[in-house]
Amino acid sequence: MKTKVFNHKTIERKWYVVDATDMVLGRMASKVAQLLIGKSKPAYSPNQDHGDHVIVINADKITLTGRKADSKYYFRHSTYPGGEKIRTFREQMELDSTKVIRDAVHGMVPKTALGRSIEKKLHVYAGSEHNQAAQKPEPITL
Repeated sequence: MKTKVFNHKTIERKWYVVDATDMVLGRMASKVAQLLIGKSKPAYSPNQDHGDHVIVINADKITLTGRKADSKYYFRHSTYPGGEKIRTFREQMELDSTKVIRDAVHGMVPKTALGRSIEKKLHVYAGSEHNQAAQKPEPITL
């Protein structure tokens, strides 16, 4: 039996919609990352992008377990001495709730050029409306 190798032109990609209402951030992000990478497909290989497009709606209704809403923080630095900027989860949700999901998924995909192309297939919206209706996405429960 021969191993079948797919090239990027023969890979079939689907579109999925995930409703993030009352979902736990890390558990949802790991399932979304698996869909984006394509690990559930039988033709998966780690050096190719086999994943599907994922649309996450209602990002502003995501939850965390325990007391992480106050203790989890987002760190960035301006590259100048003393230029660190720290925000808590609640502050980040008020400013941009889509960045919370993007950061969680970013931590679960490879940190290579392949990972950057995988992350481009993630579309996150704070509300329940999205712009990809023409692609006819399928709703999926995680």
